[in-house]
This record gives sequence, C-alpha cells and structure tokens, in this order.
Amino acid sequence: MSKPSPLPANVHLIDHPLVQHKLTLMRNKEASTNSFRRLLNELSSLMAYEVTRDMATQDVEIETPLETMTAKMIDGKKLVFVSILRAGNGILDGVLSVVPGARVGHIGLYRDPKTLEAVEYYFKMPKDMQERDVVVVDPMLATGNSASAAVTRLKQLKPKSIKFLCLLTCPEGIAAMHKAHPDVAIFTAAIDRELNDHGYILPGLGDAGDRIFGTQ
Repeated sequence: MSKPSPLPANVHLIDHPLVQHKLTLMRNKEASTNSFRRLLNELSSLMAYEVTRDMATQDVEIETPLETMTAKMIDGKKLVFVSILRAGNGILDGVLSVVPGARVGHIGLYRDPKTLEAVEYYFKMPKDMQERDVVVVDPMLATGNSASAAVTRLKQLKPKSIKFLCLLTCPEGIAAMHKAHPDVAIFTAAIDRELNDHGYILPGLGDAGDRIFGTQ
C-alpha cells in the first residue's frame, strides 16, 4: 500500500471528520443556497480553531466562585480577518463566531476573464496593522493570482503575520502562492486534483460566490 504524498511546505490540511463531512455536503450540486451558506458557516467556524491554534495568550487574574487564579486569555482585537470580496464574506460569520473580538478588513479583487490576473477595486483595513496578525479568507485558492495579489497588498502595511484560509485548493494554487509568498501558511480542507482551462478547481464545488449568494 503506497504512502500518501507529503503535504507541500507550509500547507496545513484540516482533515477533521466533521470538516470533511460538511465539505462533502457542500460539494453536492443539489445543495441549496441556504444549505450551502449554512454549511459554510459551520465549516468556517471549525477551521477557525485550527488557523488560530498558535495565537498568543496572556496571563490574567480572575476570580472563580471559589478563589483567585491566573488564567490564559487571547487578545482577539489583535487579529484581523481579511475577506477577499465577494466570496470571502461567506467565511466571516463562521470565523467571527469563534473570535468575536477580531477586526475585519476587505479587499476587492476581480479576475480578468482573459488574463486570469487579479485587479483591485477596493481596500479597507483596520488601523495599526503593524500590531496585528492577519488571516486572509477566501473559499477557493485556484490560480492563486487573487490570493497572491491580496497578500502582496497587505504586506505593504507590514502586519506581524499573514495566513491564508480556504476551503479548497489545488497544486497550481499552492505553487503560485508559495512562489510569491513562501512565508504565508495555507490552511485548507482539501487539495483537489487540478484546474480546468477556465481556472476552476476540479472536482471542486463550482463557483463559491455564486453558490453562497444564489447568483450566476
């Protein structure tokens, strides 16, 4: 029996059974818009636990019903979830349910249908980004052009760290991100087979934005 191929450097596959189960339900073309959106919310919250696993904590003194103790707490305000519009917004509710104190940034990018290159049309971030850890969210890391462009733009603000969280990716997307930003860790629920000629992941789940918002 052959061993599974090792993961590419800096790629974290979130293979928890609940994550994989919900992803399978989302892939099904018969899933309704309502069902897809609900599953994405649930899946995003589960994945948030993994992407924030190494968040810094600080000691605080609290009173339990019985005595005083020193306990650990995180400073959620130091974390920024950056959504790549529009599909990234589908992930925000889930991750914010886990870290409600996090700040949120938005970057608007569209993919030129001829060149498949990313074009920026919107950029809005919290203040003091130099003090913050950033998690960029987008359901798909396909060609990697939009993700790489988003990270390049964010690096101009010099945040403490940047991670990338997606539901699906593929070897081409990982290679593109790694080439442009080898320091950025990728967290994903699946590494699919390949891209097709139109830049869609196969077998994938279709266009995530259309399935979240019920558009075509």
